[in-house]
Amino acid sequence: MPSVPPAPYVKACINGARTPDQHPGLPVSPPQLADAAVAAHGAGAQAVHMHPKTEDGVDSLAPETVAAAVDAVRHALPGLPLGVTTGFWALPDPEKRLRAVESWSVLPDFASVNWHEPGSPELARLLLSRGIGVEIGIFHADAAEQWARSEVAPHCLRVMIELQADEDTDTADDLLARIRRAESPAPILLHGLDASCWPLLAHAGVRGLQTRIGLEDTLLLPDGSSAPGNAELVAAATGILREVSQ
Repeated sequence: MPSVPPAPYVKACINGARTPDQHPGLPVSPPQLADAAVAAHGAGAQAVHMHPKTEDGVDSLAPETVAAAVDAVRHALPGLPLGVTTGFWALPDPEKRLRAVESWSVLPDFASVNWHEPGSPELARLLLSRGIGVEIGIFHADAAEQWARSEVAPHCLRVMIELQADEDTDTADDLLARIRRAESPAPILLHGLDASCWPLLAHAGVRGLQTRIGLEDTLLLPDGSSAPGNAELVAAATGILREVSQ
């Protein structure tokens, strides 16, 4: 019998820095995050990335906020690979950000680090020292080149090409080539935002890269209609990826 090709790797990014006024189903509280993670996994996501938030929907790196979010998802779905943000906007001071992450008592499996943000090399080293996987976010060519020369490059869990709404597949391929020249063993993930989200997701499938989808990246399904939630976005993404990878 012919072998069945592995399912494309899709990570669900279930809320991002968005706020509840942007989508009625945006998960904020720990129980909402847990429900969203379970639904996304059921639709085909192999991992989940989330932004722990305060009650009013603002991103937070505070240890009690991170612990509540991680605990809730782990209890609902033990074994699901789970990551959180370390975005500079959540705590815009390099030293305070380090101290916050250092004080985490409940650890995620991985955390994203945007390489262009101040203090990111130090933050990545701290995460690694605590046994937390590091997925690096590369937003532009300068960041790709600086990361490739860093001592962190060989030790990353994942490298993410993170493009904005007005960027395209040519930009993605340029960054992909720069990242591959570093010869890091880490898999590469490609994703876009809003208008670029679905075209770049399909391009990730064509290039054989990992990808992600969720309310962080888009509020719309491929047909332009409003997405009810993360599960529907994941289901649409897995369908597209199977088509383009055949």
